[in-house]
Amino acid sequence: MSIIPTISSGTAGPLGVQHLPRLWQKASLDAAGKLHSDYPAAGAGFDQMTLDALGIERQAFLDYVSAEKPNYVACEAWCQANGNFDADKVAAHNAAVNGYNHDDDTRNGILSAVGLAADAGILDAVNLNNLEDWNDFHGSEIAG
Repeated sequence: MSIIPTISSGTAGPLGVQHLPRLWQKASLDAAGKLHSDYPAAGAGFDQMTLDALGIERQAFLDYVSAEKPNYVACEAWCQANGNFDADKVAAHNAAVNGYNHDDDTRNGILSAVGLAADAGILDAVNLNNLEDWNDFHGSEIAG
């Protein structure tokens, strides 16, 4: 069984770090052998941006999640204890996540795949990625 992660990059937990809940979900699913093959446990985009903002090494994070299989709150506590939490860096990170736009080819490909026109007015990666995830989830888990 493989699961498509559906927590949005725009979601933040109590610590206030956008995308961290999604990164935790992907790493957790991977550690349990359940992450859909189209998704990395921790990739080069928002995943790495999030880890960089927290001052956490990618492999250390993945090793922790794999060994401990923490719930989300425990994962945040580990990030605080093992990273370099700085409110200004987190604010800059959140602004970068919210402000990132996909290139036109990526945007148009996602919009086409989900059944929206290129002029739908959706430019930001967070919402485009949400639409793509929800569409993929529907295709994999609902429509079959």
